[in-house]
Amino acid sequence: MSTLLYIHGFLSSPSSFKSQQFKQWLTQHRPDIHFECPLLPPYPAQAHQILDNIITQSAERPIYLVGSSMGGFWSTYFAEKYNLPAVLVNPACAPLTLMPSYVGIELKNFHTEDTYLLNDSHLKELAEFVIEEPQRIPNYWVLLQTGDETLDYRLAEKKYRKCKVTTEDGGDHSFAGFERYFENIIRFFEDIHSAR
Repeated sequence: MSTLLYIHGFLSSPSSFKSQQFKQWLTQHRPDIHFECPLLPPYPAQAHQILDNIITQSAERPIYLVGSSMGGFWSTYFAEKYNLPAVLVNPACAPLTLMPSYVGIELKNFHTEDTYLLNDSHLKELAEFVIEEPQRIPNYWVLLQTGDETLDYRLAEKKYRKCKVTTEDGGDHSFAGFERYFENIIRFFEDIHSAR
């Protein structure tokens, strides 16, 4: 059985709409694929440890990464580290330019009501996981919508320009109509796996 590791965005959770959509679709159409979506804190070292543990403990079976927003940042890091296929949905490409504005402000998870406080040490942690330019080009499929109100899709187009990129006009940061891609995402993953 393969594992689909869904990595949610900043201050999101496993209860996010896209995560729940994908989980339900897999349950109905591909019950042979195990779905995993851990709750990640905004603290980089902690988030890294949680994800790294899941990946290393699942190393005996294929692991597929789907990362949304900040989850796309993490998916890129682990795709490079462990040579894993990854689908990035409106990914965060330069979170270090955004994170300073969150330092010292009480943050609340959109779904769980948990609160967090970031400090400068967390920015240093985050810097350790930055991948400036992906090297494992065939591993990636990047899904972008130009209507993303949170992140500039052009940054992702530039960073992943050598990779497979699909850019849709309009939409929003949540990537409207994400469910249209589920079947093709799984096919993308399985084609990569079978080619190895």
